[in-house]
Amino acid sequence: MKYSPKRELKRFLDEDVAKGDITSKLLKKQKIVARIITREETVVAGTKYAKEIFALKKCKTKILKQDGKTAKPNQTILKLSGNAGDILTCERTALNLLSRMCGIATQTNNLRKLVKSTGSKSKVFATRKTAPGLRFFDKEAVKIGGGEKHRMNLNEMIMIKDNHLAVQKSIEEILRKAKKTRGKIEIEVETSSDAILCARMGADIIMLDNFSPTQIKKTMKKLTELKLRNKVILEASGRINSKNITKYAETNIDMISVGSITNSVDGIDLSLEIS
Repeated sequence: MKYSPKRELKRFLDEDVAKGDITSKLLKKQKIVARIITREETVVAGTKYAKEIFALKKCKTKILKQDGKTAKPNQTILKLSGNAGDILTCERTALNLLSRMCGIATQTNNLRKLVKSTGSKSKVFATRKTAPGLRFFDKEAVKIGGGEKHRMNLNEMIMIKDNHLAVQKSIEEILRKAKKTRGKIEIEVETSSDAILCARMGADIIMLDNFSPTQIKKTMKKLTELKLRNKVILEASGRINSKNITKYAETNIDMISVGSITNSVDGIDLSLEIS
């Protein structure tokens, strides 16, 4: 079945509503105006999805801060109008998704700025370390924050990790099998010698897992000397965060993948206020 963000948004709301919002049903039917504000500075992300959630209950939404823009504390991101009960039914589902996406976009943007400050051409990538059911929205937020999505699912690209090699044992054997298929091939390595072997065998992307910046520089130098550097894309991965990302960026490696931007999300503090 083809993925549908709209279907997922309806599922999110249905999960919260269940058999009905028994509290909002106590309210008299009346039109109200409300707004969603941020309590802290944020890169805005997910407004069109929040809008679609409210639209499921026929509430009207005006986006005041577009995705990718910065909002200051107490600024209004969205304005809403509609039946009071319907707005309040949608409130928590919309705020939860919006808060998470804003948090991911903000963290990603902060890392991208740190990389850019070094003059590096390295790009920040997300991983598959996302919340089950939320990968599409998590990766959208990464892109809005200035990062890159990497692969969305297991079918998108061959990525040979350490546990694959623990089963297969031979790097050469699994790469030979992979080369018979179509599409890009990425492989995770733990040593410079394995990186050189994989480059020689035609891997497209080589993940230097848990390499220090110094080890990355040495590996890149060896690949350059062997005239292999320009034939592969190199990715740094493993325990990279805001405290050490500039050191990795200074190596000028092609990709820097950071799992924490989606698996350790600090949601942005947002509130819905009725005017």
